[in-house]
Amino acid sequence: MNDTSSVSDRRFRPADADGVREVVAWATAEGEPLEVLGTGSKRALGRPVKAAHILDLSALTGVEDYEPAELVLTAKAATPIAEVEALLAENGQEFAFEPMDYGSLLGGESGRGMLGVNLAGPKRLKHGAARDHVLGIHAVSGRGEAFKSGGTVVKNVTGYDLSRGLAGSWGSLAVTTLLSLKVLPALETEATVMIEGLADAPAVDALCLAMGTSAEACAAAHLPAGLGASLGLEVAATLIRLEGFSPSVDYRFEALAALMKRLGSVSHIEADASRALWRGIRDVRPFCGDALPVWRISVTPMAGAEVVVAIRQTCSADAFYDCSGGLVWLRMSDGEPHEADVRGAIGKVGGGHATLVRAEPSVRSSVPVFQPQDPALAALSRRLKAQFDPAGILNPGRMRPEVKWCVSSRGNGAGKEALAMKRDGLFTRAADPQQQ
Repeated sequence: MNDTSSVSDRRFRPADADGVREVVAWATAEGEPLEVLGTGSKRALGRPVKAAHILDLSALTGVEDYEPAELVLTAKAATPIAEVEALLAENGQEFAFEPMDYGSLLGGESGRGMLGVNLAGPKRLKHGAARDHVLGIHAVSGRGEAFKSGGTVVKNVTGYDLSRGLAGSWGSLAVTTLLSLKVLPALETEATVMIEGLADAPAVDALCLAMGTSAEACAAAHLPAGLGASLGLEVAATLIRLEGFSPSVDYRFEALAALMKRLGSVSHIEADASRALWRGIRDVRPFCGDALPVWRISVTPMAGAEVVVAIRQTCSADAFYDCSGGLVWLRMSDGEPHEADVRGAIGKVGGGHATLVRAEPSVRSSVPVFQPQDPALAALSRRLKAQFDPAGILNPGRMRPEVKWCVSSRGNGAGKEALAMKRDGLFTRAADPQQQ
């Protein structure tokens, strides 16, 4: 195999996409599960993977093609995001969706793995997430088969858009080796409207009001008093972000300030300070520096403050709000995850989903890290898994207690039986994964 380690080391580090395919094909043939890593920057996010071997993609780095005039960049899968963003900045361009960096929150290094986690930042309201900017991928399925989807042009309608299907799959369906992304010109400037001293519920109302105006805000967040100290904020701060050409930003700032001044004192945060502030919000800096459990909760924007009130009825937690109140970052004060309280509160406000972003491995093994799926969605997930990784060898257990589909021929070769083996237990079940 094209790797720098022996099989006995249990760590494979292929030098290229062919090497990745060889390792996955070997693992499939031998029934040996693999933990797929770039640098491991998000290894502490999700359930602990149950695998004896590591597929280390850290050698797959580098920008393979970049055409600034065409607004397209193609990079190998383990290329550090910071490296790519620096190259884009040199050419006056950027990823408009501002992929967040989990490194500081999880106590690790800056990350990679943009597509597998479907990274996004505060500007998701306007620009979407990674899945909305991927033009094409090269990948290796859990069958050990190389495939590609999409291309390197924005208007590409050829075949199935598999890149969107792989977004947010946490490496459990296929191993991406190369991806092409749409980039955009960096905007001239930005500014932030800050309203001081609002409580959570009025703050969320103000954010939703601002997002409904013609000001074309690209991000909206609220940090309660005490949570903004690491970002240089001394009081509760309700923040509305504007970007574009300077005259336009100035005009929209004045219009928003006039609308919001009845709610509290309004101040202006200039371009550089604004960018630094929103990077801190993006990377959840208020909750960095400790090991307390952190939840990422998505609800309808108007329900953001309400879900926090419901959670606080049974447990103590700190919270701040992004995406106009629709994204709540929640830190549990007593060190316990309180999973039932968190998800019960979400049900009371009309639904949503919660991901346990930070917790000890023992907690992540026993608590559903990702939002439990309803039966229809769970059935769809099983069918996707059966198509891409029927042997269940890619990141088993990362998203939920793993069910491994093993397809084997019986008798004279006619007919096949699929056996599901739950890694965390000892049961088998005969079934056709196509019918699950």
